[in-house]
Amino acid sequence: MSQDPSAALSSLLRSASIEDHEEVLKAASLAIKADKSDILARQIKLVALLKLDRFDDAARFLSESSSKLESKCSLEKAYALYKSGQLEEATSTLKKAGLRERGLQHIAAQVAYRAERFSEAGQIYEELLEGNAGAEESDLNINLKAVHAQAEWSGLSAPSEPLRSMPDSFELCYNIACGNIARGELGEATKLLRRAATLCKASDDLGEEDKEAELRPIWLQQAYVYAREGKLKEALDLYNSIGSLRYDHWLLALFLYSAVDSASSDDDEDFVIVARQNRLSLEAKPTNPYLLHRQTTVGGVKVKNAKLFSYQSSRERQNSYLLALDVHKSSGVQEKSHNFLQQSEQPTKSASVNAMAVVNAAAVADGLDDRAAVRKLQALAVRRPLDVGLLLTIVQLQLRLNRKGAALSLLQSFFTRLEKEDTDASRDVRFSPGLVALAVSLMRAQGHENSAKAEFVTAAKHWTRRPTASSDSLLRESGIELMRSSNPEDLKLAGSAFEKLFAEHKGSHIASAGLVASLAAVDTDKTSRHMSELPPVGSLVKGINVKGLLEAGVAAAPSRPNLKKRAAADATEKATTKRRRRRLPKDYEEGNALDPERWLPLRDRSTYRPKNKKGKKKVAESTQGGVVKEEETLGLVGGGGVKVEKSGGGGGGAGVAKKKKKGKK
Repeated sequence: MSQDPSAALSSLLRSASIEDHEEVLKAASLAIKADKSDILARQIKLVALLKLDRFDDAARFLSESSSKLESKCSLEKAYALYKSGQLEEATSTLKKAGLRERGLQHIAAQVAYRAERFSEAGQIYEELLEGNAGAEESDLNINLKAVHAQAEWSGLSAPSEPLRSMPDSFELCYNIACGNIARGELGEATKLLRRAATLCKASDDLGEEDKEAELRPIWLQQAYVYAREGKLKEALDLYNSIGSLRYDHWLLALFLYSAVDSASSDDDEDFVIVARQNRLSLEAKPTNPYLLHRQTTVGGVKVKNAKLFSYQSSRERQNSYLLALDVHKSSGVQEKSHNFLQQSEQPTKSASVNAMAVVNAAAVADGLDDRAAVRKLQALAVRRPLDVGLLLTIVQLQLRLNRKGAALSLLQSFFTRLEKEDTDASRDVRFSPGLVALAVSLMRAQGHENSAKAEFVTAAKHWTRRPTASSDSLLRESGIELMRSSNPEDLKLAGSAFEKLFAEHKGSHIASAGLVASLAAVDTDKTSRHMSELPPVGSLVKGINVKGLLEAGVAAAPSRPNLKKRAAADATEKATTKRRRRRLPKDYEEGNALDPERWLPLRDRSTYRPKNKKGKKKVAESTQGGVVKEEETLGLVGGGGVKVEKSGGGGGGAGVAKKKKKGKK
């Protein structure tokens, strides 16, 4: 007699050493087949599918089951949806279930991380750390640093604290190094990456294969740092050493690698795609773009199956489109980039959208010279008046044609259109750091210092009034520029900019110094508190060789060209001092007298002799030694007269010579 399926499943689960999830899945399926209302067997089957990494099957099994199972297995459902890439559905499931349980909070943080809601993910991890973290504290710190690193790569500001001591885990070292690379702190990142590799090799918890898998992103990230520093030889040598890790040829590449998070694993497709792109970009540009285009598509890995972050996928897309332009597939690139732009909001500060607009402009103007490209793109800008990428492309072409005035006029017209939109998004784009910096540089290049200062003033007013979002770099530069003014209003505005920076960064020394410098003359009450928090001057100049600096001298910036017109007196003085070069004939010999008639036309010289009869006749008729013709006026019947040549012979009517009659032959 065969055993009851439910009893067999229970007996199998009571085995403490059970690790065969396939066997558990078969037993649970038999139990469900025997009793379709067995909720426990369904729950066991769902967990077995998750253990076997069959996340799509788990999500499908849940959708086919009753609502009672879904409500009971909210965590399993959210995890299955998260691992299968259905982030919106996973978020909806978590909202329905609530985040009362700690396990659901972990899943919610991972979903927010993959959905690139880094602020939300960081907040959840901080709440988990504030609670009873216990043994999870190390993993939570690792994941929190991964969130901060990804936020930095995406262009968001993330909290960063100076290291008091080196971390004691290679994952934490690696994630902190990723954040340092995103901020441009390459020297500190190199130290952390080397320590991460040392700790990984010395780990007793990892086998040899696991160590190789963990070392791969560490060395590849170090190669990326070498390439950023311009040390291409060191980067290539590191690639050769990575070859001993026994990985596929395409994986030995410079990889702008994602930070490690302990609750998810890296997919090979993601790694291969990004590694391939970065390796080809590091190598010397080949003479055959068609061969390069083939190399980027070999391997059968599809981008749509990879789970890339937005900054990675946007760069991959840009590289593929630019390579397609190199092989003269401009029409396809134009169509694809146009479809992408139609799905995006305008105006926008998104780097990926604006970069795609530049690619679209390159496809539209493919094969045209700069002047023709400007005309064609300006016609396109009429249909896309709020496209930042298209505007910057036209401005760049105008500058290449040395039309600085036209470039500034184009930029100011764009600012006017953005101001007419009168929305928060359009105002943020109007006062974005890149556009303000471009406007200020164009104004200063043409000597418009007052206009450049006014641009800083309006930008500072905009960002100081924004309640939440702000631009740190623009507030800092505007404050520094306005701090040099003697106008009390400008100094107060500079103080407001530094106050906002101080509040957002929780005690920045740069903001404190700016506050003291700008408000010392107008508001001493605010500066007294900040002066005590600033480091002493001695600590700032400690280790500086003052004597060596004095001996080296002061480096002076090159003076600006004088754009004003020169005075008339200067031009006259320069003209009088210029020596006139003496012109001599080609056959002139030293000591011979010059011909006094050398400046006269040839026919007026005394040595002129005509060569033919026509020339001799013309000389004879000229006034210089020739016969003067006599003329008389012949009266007409209606009045008036006409001048005719007077004959020198005898009779004949009215001075008209008679014709000689022909004789007979």
